[in-house]
Amino acid sequence: MIEYLELLRIILSYLVPFLILLTIVVFIHEYGHYYFARKYRVGVTIFSVGFGKELFGWTDKNGTRWRFSAIPFGGYVKFFGDHSIFSDFNRDKLRKKYNEEEQKKLLAFKPLYQRNLIAFGGPLANFILAFIIFVSVFMFVGKDMTPASISEVQKESPAEIYGLKQNDILLNIDGNKVESLLDVSKFIMLSTGDFVEFVVSRNDQEYKLKVKPNLVETVDDFGNPLEKRIVGIIIGPNNNKINHVKLGPTKAAYYAVKEIFFVSQKTLEMLWGYIQKLWGKGYGDLRQLGGPIKIAQISGEVAKMGILPFIMIISYISISLGLFNLFPIPLLDGGHIALNTIEKFRGKEFQIETLENTFRIGIIIIGSLMIFTVFNDVNSNLNKIIGYFGNFLN
Repeated sequence: MIEYLELLRIILSYLVPFLILLTIVVFIHEYGHYYFARKYRVGVTIFSVGFGKELFGWTDKNGTRWRFSAIPFGGYVKFFGDHSIFSDFNRDKLRKKYNEEEQKKLLAFKPLYQRNLIAFGGPLANFILAFIIFVSVFMFVGKDMTPASISEVQKESPAEIYGLKQNDILLNIDGNKVESLLDVSKFIMLSTGDFVEFVVSRNDQEYKLKVKPNLVETVDDFGNPLEKRIVGIIIGPNNNKINHVKLGPTKAAYYAVKEIFFVSQKTLEMLWGYIQKLWGKGYGDLRQLGGPIKIAQISGEVAKMGILPFIMIISYISISLGLFNLFPIPLLDGGHIALNTIEKFRGKEFQIETLENTFRIGIIIIGSLMIFTVFNDVNSNLNKIIGYFGNFLN
């Protein structure tokens, strides 16, 4: 009985934070679509958090059914006239099926900019959520603004070989301004070149040094395999002074936008590296590409650290979801924007067969990605899974 309870506790400790995180970011994403749809008087028949059978819900005065469904992994907004949740349509069929008054509520007959704004509304809402979280944290909790210096250079390390010295003040890494202690490890870890470029202040003079990091097989904070970039320096606060500052609204907004831009930029760089690596020429550790299991693992572990780290993880997952949905892949918001725009420029409507074929391509791409990430998740955590169930069976 104790083993059953322990296994249940372990599952719930990961599942509950994951579902909370997913519900928040998906609801915000879908509300972005809903907001612009209502703004441009497009009929919304269903607003669903989750897929499958409805567990509970209600219908509002505008005729929208708000529902929470049995499969809590994702969600969607279904517009009036859609014959599927993917908003694919053929105008010839819609003209025959709906009268003029009903056509005013159809997404298909809205101008290009309105259709694209409705599609863009989901990712935009995710970026806005991250922005609000960052601004709130920087204003009311504060942001670390401690200047970083090198307190120790390890013997025979890349840092020593390429000329970094103790007491060097770190100003810039790979073109990114170092504004806090946390920036240093982040910038080194997310660097993508063969060399990491440092700008340091030494005896009131600036020096630019390039360091080739060692690639070391290790594990991340969650026990997953990781190829880590090591330069061999230990960082400390300059002059041993910690500077944690509560920012005003303007500065908080500036740093929030900067963080969103940085995360988006590095995500795209790493993705490009992964794509190139499939042909043996890129960079990045494909084992770090995770799916729902990894997100559940991260959300569960971070939730144990407290409410603030969990809220910050929500912001980063929200950025990732918004960015991913902007990719021009059929089924995703970026795919809808691309199809809408191509159709406008070609001056001819797509046939329903063409749309269905593009969605099949999208399903293959997204399905393959999900299979790969789930395989990564299971493979990375195989020993843990075997250990949990081995103890349980014994």
